[in-house]
Amino acid sequence: MLLRARSWWFTLVAVGAALALLGGCGSVAYLSQSVRGHLGVMRAAKPVDDWLADAGTPAVLRERLLLSQRIRDFAVHELGLPDNASYRRYADLGRPAVVWNVVAAPELSLSLKTWCFPVVGCVGYRGYFDRGAADALAAELLSQGQEVSVYGVPAYSTLGKLPGDFFADPLLNTFIGYPEGELARLIFHELAHQVAYAKDDTEFNESFATAVERLGGERWLAQRADVSAREEYERFDARRRDFRTLVLATRTQLDALYRGPGSEADKRAGKAALMAQMRAEHARLKAGPWAGYGGYDAWFARANNASLGVQSAYNALVPGFEALFAAEGSDFTRFYAEVRRLASLPQAERRATLGAGRQLPPP
Repeated sequence: MLLRARSWWFTLVAVGAALALLGGCGSVAYLSQSVRGHLGVMRAAKPVDDWLADAGTPAVLRERLLLSQRIRDFAVHELGLPDNASYRRYADLGRPAVVWNVVAAPELSLSLKTWCFPVVGCVGYRGYFDRGAADALAAELLSQGQEVSVYGVPAYSTLGKLPGDFFADPLLNTFIGYPEGELARLIFHELAHQVAYAKDDTEFNESFATAVERLGGERWLAQRADVSAREEYERFDARRRDFRTLVLATRTQLDALYRGPGSEADKRAGKAALMAQMRAEHARLKAGPWAGYGGYDAWFARANNASLGVQSAYNALVPGFEALFAAEGSDFTRFYAEVRRLASLPQAERRATLGAGRQLPPP
């Protein structure tokens, strides 16, 4: 999975208030599908111990579930992440993604369209449990002249806001087979969303969770993984680092082009040249260090402003969070306390503290 984007679905916490506040039929229908979809996921999940006790559980799945619980324990005892029922149950949804997200951007901008909701605030994507519904919204946005990307999401977080074990975030078939290091990082990332959340600031929330997943993933691989798992993950992550470096460079060039002088015709021509350059570099990577690996082919074939724009939310502030972790003595408890304090501040103050604009090659 090249983009592990996540979504929020704690609409259930305030669904009554949300339906009262949102008068449009479209908004009510959207919230209703969110509720139905989330309940469907919850009903499909059962405790990991039940799967392990079932003689019909395949051996490969059994091994992955046992691994997931070692990772989950590590998250609590070594990373200070929440000790609750999240990722103590498993569900096979019978589909490749739990949610399909829709993102959109103008022809000559990387700024994502946003949607706003009660409680959760504004976000730069809209998620659907049904692929057909996501495609329908994408078609509508395309007809409005937007560039659109629809992508599958393997996991999402309810932010720990829903009561009881039944509503706790479960393990899913959509990610249980990930390489060991990536499975650990995903679980750490989603649990981090339960630690701190800043309303209307996707970049802050996702960058924080990405920083936790990287810091925690490094510790897991160094302390608990065997040589083969570390080698497998290094091959996986080396390609991802190449991907992110290429995408970041292209985003930076496109942003400068769009914000700079020149006619729309000039910008369209420059955009076409930059996109062609990016695809040519992908072909070079595939033929060279990636040894023919084709997992990114579809992304590059469909790449546009929307798919490039969504990448920034998960990495832009990570260097600032990593610096903050070091400043707090590499102590997760102190680090989380400071992040929660930042989440309570106005966005401008958060950015100033994290040193917005400082970018490093994403690992």
